[in-house]
Amino acid sequence: MAGPGGTPPGPSPVRPSPTDAVLPPHLAEAARTLFGDRLELAAAYAELLATDGVVRGLIGPREAPRIWDRHLLNCAAVADRLPTEATVLDVGSGAGLPGLVLAIARPDLAVTLVEPLARRTSFLIEVVQQLGLTRSVRVFRGRAEEAATGSAGAGPLSGDVVTARAVAPLDRLAGWCLPLVVPGGRLVALKGASAVDEITEHAAAVDRLGGGVPTLHLCGSGLIDPPTTVVEIVRERVVRPRSAAKKKSRGGRSRRG
Repeated sequence: MAGPGGTPPGPSPVRPSPTDAVLPPHLAEAARTLFGDRLELAAAYAELLATDGVVRGLIGPREAPRIWDRHLLNCAAVADRLPTEATVLDVGSGAGLPGLVLAIARPDLAVTLVEPLARRTSFLIEVVQQLGLTRSVRVFRGRAEEAATGSAGAGPLSGDVVTARAVAPLDRLAGWCLPLVVPGGRLVALKGASAVDEITEHAAAVDRLGGGVPTLHLCGSGLIDPPTTVVEIVRERVVRPRSAAKKKSRGGRSRRG
């Protein structure tokens, strides 16, 4: 049937459903292990992702039914790699992955979600408030470079751990994130099948940026399938950008009277 003015109707918009956020029975044991007594809080976040997150374009409609295995559990498995009471910066946080998941699974962490896009930061601020996480989680709107130098009246940010998930290849990621890591701290990057190749290809670039040898870890083995692939880089040295060459004085060499 044609719409008003004889125009054929467009495709019906996808209507998100809270049922997409229901924890599948076969994942219940893993979820209880990873979230413990915070499982209900994780479930509330899953519902926000599957509904408002889809409506606002932060989660694809096809991703909604896989929120638990592809997103929440995948991120929560990394929690064991973080030191107790660490300060964590989550770069390119998007919908809060992995930063918000880690804050739910590990209430001892102090987490800052670093995200440059306004619509995403608006979502993150609302979710943090709705989940009652305002004491342990804050949102910084800006790029990693801005977080490192300070902007909008805020001082430079740094953390014991900087996390990132599916943000960029390892060389660019290290360039953005290592300046945010305190000396001796580490970048924890959630990666996919390309992790081994990235380590081989970008190890020299990481070294030039002050990072140690990248190491590969599989998180959640025996608990989730597949386990989460993580590349860790310790910030061993503080590498500062080279200063610009001094400009020549006006008029060149001075003349003798």
